[in-house]
Amino acid sequence: MVEGASKLWHQHYPADIPHSIDYDKKPLHEFLHETADKHPDLKALHFMGKELTFRQLLDQTKKLASYLQDLGLKKGDRVAIMLPNSPQSVIGYYAALMAGAIVVQTNPLYTERELDYQLKDSGAKMIICLDVLYPRVKKVKESTDLEHIVVTGIKDYLPFPKNVLYPFIQKKEYGDFEKPSHGGQVHKLANVLKEASGKVKEVDVDPEKDLALLQYTGGTTGFPKGVMLTHHNLVANTQMSQKWMYKIEEAKDITLAVLPFFHVYGMTAVMNLSIMMATKMILLPKFDAEEVLKTIDKQKPTLFPGAPTIYIGLLNHPNLKDYNLSSIKACISGSAPLPVEVQQRFEKETGGKLVEGYGLTESSPVTHANFLWDKRINGSIGVPWPDTDAKIFDTESHEELEVGEIGELAVKGPQVMQGYWNRPEETEQVLKDGWLLTGDIGYMDDQGFFYIVDRKKDMIIAGGYNIYPREVEEVLYEHEAVLEAAVAGIPDPYRGETVKAYVVLKDGSEATEKDLNAFCRKNLAAYKVPRIYEFRDELPKTAVGKILRRKLVDEEKQKQEAHTSS
Repeated sequence: MVEGASKLWHQHYPADIPHSIDYDKKPLHEFLHETADKHPDLKALHFMGKELTFRQLLDQTKKLASYLQDLGLKKGDRVAIMLPNSPQSVIGYYAALMAGAIVVQTNPLYTERELDYQLKDSGAKMIICLDVLYPRVKKVKESTDLEHIVVTGIKDYLPFPKNVLYPFIQKKEYGDFEKPSHGGQVHKLANVLKEASGKVKEVDVDPEKDLALLQYTGGTTGFPKGVMLTHHNLVANTQMSQKWMYKIEEAKDITLAVLPFFHVYGMTAVMNLSIMMATKMILLPKFDAEEVLKTIDKQKPTLFPGAPTIYIGLLNHPNLKDYNLSSIKACISGSAPLPVEVQQRFEKETGGKLVEGYGLTESSPVTHANFLWDKRINGSIGVPWPDTDAKIFDTESHEELEVGEIGELAVKGPQVMQGYWNRPEETEQVLKDGWLLTGDIGYMDDQGFFYIVDRKKDMIIAGGYNIYPREVEEVLYEHEAVLEAAVAGIPDPYRGETVKAYVVLKDGSEATEKDLNAFCRKNLAAYKVPRIYEFRDELPKTAVGKILRRKLVDEEKQKQEAHTSS
């Protein structure tokens, strides 16, 4: 231990935030039972004008859980959830846990290729998806372990007359698509909730050992891996969040749920925290700046966890001044660095507090944050949360560094994952004696505040989404005209980073930016598709032929600096 470096951050903790927490030793879904028992008639969800109480939410969750069990779901089976923020996404998540399953959060934007990979890797037996996504799921079903598909539609939870009008809107947006009927291996959620008994068979869950979630991430390298998170990992991080935001009032505050629940930050800091604290969730299925502004003005949410791109999108909206945002009390920004000017402008517009936090999927996800109502340092990721330790290690020797020295950030705490699903070797690379090597380069100052200066890994963070260059490169390499490809993140004032592809074409072959863009859009979710393509005669390489992606990034930075100074 470096002299004097032991948990310097505790000196800044206000009296309301404990250094250590006595965590509830119970499965995550027990909090829904407790909240529904305590506040049965309190509004739990608001979705485009329709509301559900905690009693209704629990009742529908139990019905789906019992139905899944009747279909043969056993403890430890994996259930994929491929839904945007909606009542069904909350019901499906807690129902799967209640039935003893492990949830596999699946991005609704995934293409067939990405969906096929995740379902195969996780071995999911069942999936809960939107009706418009059913054709995509059906196409990959035979190559996976899927046995049952539960299908639901946005209109199922819309109030009248929106539920009547929505099918016309849906047809305009998605065209005609195959609409499944209820029966056999396909189950319509609306029918399930009418037919199911709601009598859930009790499952013996050990919170510290049994997994609740496989959350897919690229980790530090390569293709997405399933991060294994137990019930205790998720309960601990949610209760840490509760203590950090100590001015939250149980059963009184209102949370704006625009962060997707299929993203681990939205799942913990929005969904799980809201269920635990009985705060009403205002659900938005996607980010639309105008819709978010209208919602804040009308519904008066007090808590608004988000990402920098969300706050930037609101601040730059031409009609910003038409809306009253003064209900906002507290926001913790995650997923990407928070520009100081964005923080200051947002606080001025709302009168609330916006601070930067830090985390990663492998830690459920939050490990650090600035204090909302106490000492904070702009540009810092803040200090470690209760029961969370953090150190800076030398990237070569792995020895702990002195205060102020730059190295790799490592974290330790009850929120840290058990490892990567079926990948023991890659688990060993990032988990060392309980310490999680984050792959992020930073330092700690003499006050115990931490700063991130660079990323050891090549992961791109664009608009809050994690994008793994190798995955995009693999798609580009499949194009018949491509000889070599490298993908990197370049600075972008709005998205944080933008995906850029550097491409060398085969001799005698031709392909335009338009051709490659169309090809990528067929095989990748929209947010992963390169926004910029640069054709080159060759790519920079090492003596053994490895493409130097970092050199491409450095070249890009030099170009931007030259442009700025000219």
